[in-house]
Amino acid sequence: MTNSKNRYGNKFIGAHVSAAGGVENAPLRAREIDANAFALFTKNQRQWVAKPLEAKSISAFKANCQMLGFAPEQILPHDSYLINLGAPEEEKREKSRLAFIDEMERCRQLGLTLLNFHPGSHLNQISEQECLALIAQSINVAHQAVPDVVAVIENTAGQGTNLGWKFEHLAEIIDQVEDKERVGVCLDTCHTFAAGYDLTSVDACEHTFAEFERVVGMHYLRAMHLNDSKVDLGSKVDRHQALGKGAIGWSCFEYIAKDRRFDSIPLILETIEPDLWAEEIRALREFHLQSID
Repeated sequence: MTNSKNRYGNKFIGAHVSAAGGVENAPLRAREIDANAFALFTKNQRQWVAKPLEAKSISAFKANCQMLGFAPEQILPHDSYLINLGAPEEEKREKSRLAFIDEMERCRQLGLTLLNFHPGSHLNQISEQECLALIAQSINVAHQAVPDVVAVIENTAGQGTNLGWKFEHLAEIIDQVEDKERVGVCLDTCHTFAAGYDLTSVDACEHTFAEFERVVGMHYLRAMHLNDSKVDLGSKVDRHQALGKGAIGWSCFEYIAKDRRFDSIPLILETIEPDLWAEEIRALREFHLQSID
């Protein structure tokens, strides 16, 4: 099988595919939509505890990735939605930390180097600064427990008491992480837009990514989720839409596909119509090819 990096250059475009039946099935499902990147849950995302990965699943996952040309930098595991690394209550925070460490260990077992996660929520019980400090502390604890895996903070839409919707939140967490080599950011375009950062035109994208560079630094960008938005700019509501069918529009996704700053990182669709994923990937790839002709 031709290596997918060679087939498509350094634009790693894919989707969050199902790992039903075993993690080893995820790379096969990614190839079905002609992806050269993918995301997956390594356990049930809505349960605290899952049985350990079986040796045969680990071996099959690695073999399928090798066969289909998926290197670790093209794969973006996502942790459980239950985890809150900034939880105000010590018992819940400790439970989240243990679950996060388990998620990191699963990534390490699978030979993966990234773990995407939502930073956490203050639940109106502590200040934003205290919560951000707890999130960074949780990352440090996880780093000490598990080697090699990079903690990739996903920005949020700002819904409820979730932190991470301001670029300044991301920078504050990163500033307090001891191992800067093992922390990064996943920017979700829907979340970014819902949080108030405009992406509806080339000029808007230039301004927003310049702001990210100023506040956080593009060198911390380790992945992206490419989603249009059902809701308007600054709505603070997380509602994904198929590419080009929402309030963001195609300009943003063409911009990302053509800009080399977004090469060599997973660009993952979480759009709401899986039947369109192959078509969306093909459109993004065509924009990318236009930029290198």
